[in-house]
Amino acid sequence: MANVVVVGAQWGDEGKGKIVDWLSERADVVVRFQGGHNAGHTLVIDGEVYKLSLLPSGIVRPGKLSVIGNGVVIDPWALADEIEKLAKQGVEITRDNLRIAENATLILPLHRELDGIREAAAGKGKIGTTGRGIGPAYEDKVGRRAIRVYDLKNLDTLGGKIERMLAHHNALRRGLDVESVSADEMHRQLACIGPKILPYMDTVWDLLDQKRRAGKRILFEGAQGVMLDIDHGTYPFVTSSNTVAAQAASGSGVGPSALNYVLGIAKAYTTRVGAGPFPSELHDQTGERIGERGHEFGTVTGRKRRCGWFDAVMVRQAIKTAGINGVALTKLDVLDGFDEIKVCVGYELDGERIDKLPAGQVAQARVVPILETFEGWQETTAGARSWNDLPAQAVKYVRHVEELIECPVDLLSTSPEREDTILMRDPFAD
Repeated sequence: MANVVVVGAQWGDEGKGKIVDWLSERADVVVRFQGGHNAGHTLVIDGEVYKLSLLPSGIVRPGKLSVIGNGVVIDPWALADEIEKLAKQGVEITRDNLRIAENATLILPLHRELDGIREAAAGKGKIGTTGRGIGPAYEDKVGRRAIRVYDLKNLDTLGGKIERMLAHHNALRRGLDVESVSADEMHRQLACIGPKILPYMDTVWDLLDQKRRAGKRILFEGAQGVMLDIDHGTYPFVTSSNTVAAQAASGSGVGPSALNYVLGIAKAYTTRVGAGPFPSELHDQTGERIGERGHEFGTVTGRKRRCGWFDAVMVRQAIKTAGINGVALTKLDVLDGFDEIKVCVGYELDGERIDKLPAGQVAQARVVPILETFEGWQETTAGARSWNDLPAQAVKYVRHVEELIECPVDLLSTSPEREDTILMRDPFAD
């Protein structure tokens, strides 16, 4: 059976939650493979709104197994809170529908504290972190001093690991004039949270291998977007993990041959949260109108999103670096009623036209968008479920986007409701 990877093709917040939920009904297993609780998905199911940060979108669907892979950094306190909140909404979470990789790295209170302290001290050098400890936790992972889920099972033998971690962190804290953390306090914190997380622990790479051999369909759910990738994004205004589709393999313990189709999610316009380059950003009433109509506020942070026209250059670059096979275009209805719509079709840098976003931070900041004006439509696309329901100009817009990004639009979303989706190609078709 075909397995599908879903990634954001912009700077995150593309509407992945609805699309993953739409696809999860046909999947048997839904896997989160990177990021942490700095990412958020909003699902609307039968009028009920679910806000997820760490848990895979499949968790709200009966009979689906949700898996948090080793590529995710897990704040166990945030995870416990999320499980509790969903329980109050009637979603029962047990080992039957949730497993957590035993080798996933934990986010600890000292990570959250360090994240906030460093960002506050950065002044004009702030990069817009969410302050949830994601970056410091990944730093400890690659620094080989992290505490992982399995370690919660062996607290009596954790002394050496705690000392190694604190030798690093307390030196940093002293340099930042912050009180040191005691080994006893860290041990106490881990002892308290362990029982809430350990029931879900599993050897995820082996579990997924079993599911594959049994012919189960697996949906790999990414967080953020390709242009926030630590290698391929607008560095340093990026997240601390790889967000490209290849991370689905290493972040869950399956080989790349298990990834059969990659679906990239992109809004019909562009948004970004926090600092960083944004060539097609609008600083006028049009940008405000898009933001208001699209309800552009972060699911996790509540921060207002910056809005701009669709950037075909950036999405085309994301498609190539992430290996995207098809695109799901979301929020087309937000563009209803505009007399004209613009699309970024190229960049100008120091008087020269370029067709890609440069890697350098200074160069990215100087890029000027080359905009193409497209006739808008006055009819509504909201709730459309077939091509015949769309205004002719809206169809032309989608087809033009396909040409510009050099990739087919395989799904089209016309409202937050999962049924308001037009399918051109089935991602699960082998």
